Amino acid sequence: MDRYDFRVRVTGVLMEDDRILLVKQQVGSRGWSLPGGKAEAGETLAQAVVRELAEETGLVVQVDKLLYVCDLPEVEPPVVHVTFLLSKLSGELRMPTNELETTPIADIRMVPVSELTEYGFSATFAELVRARFPDAGAYRGHKSAIGL
Repeated sequence: MDRYDFRVRVTGVLMEDDRILLVKQQVGSRGWSLPGGKAEAGETLAQAVVRELAEETGLVVQVDKLLYVCDLPEVEPPVVHVTFLLSKLSGELRMPTNELETTPIADIRMVPVSELTEYGFSATFAELVRARFPDAGAYRGHKSAIGL
């Protein structure tokens, strides 16, 4: 039996007052993305997203629920993408040192949900955010199914 190697990427949706947290970082074809990164050996998915948010934004967060799982099988290695709804426990937004980043973060913003498409997100993804992810916890298939 062949071994299937893949990378796991975790991201978080943190919302406050109809605004969503975004980081300016070149991920794929967009300049803005949800905060997050690769899960490391020995940590759970929840631990990974909490660590990534602390590193990238200075915020201490908790995982509230799984929003979706999708995949990107055509890249090498293939990526399984897991996104969680988060809530802020403490901290203030601050720029990261970028010492651990392979793709540096240039800015961090709480963006009005109504402006998501102006930040390079699809209308499909913007609608999922506006509707507060009605199919939370679902496997969404290919990453393009949610417009990412």
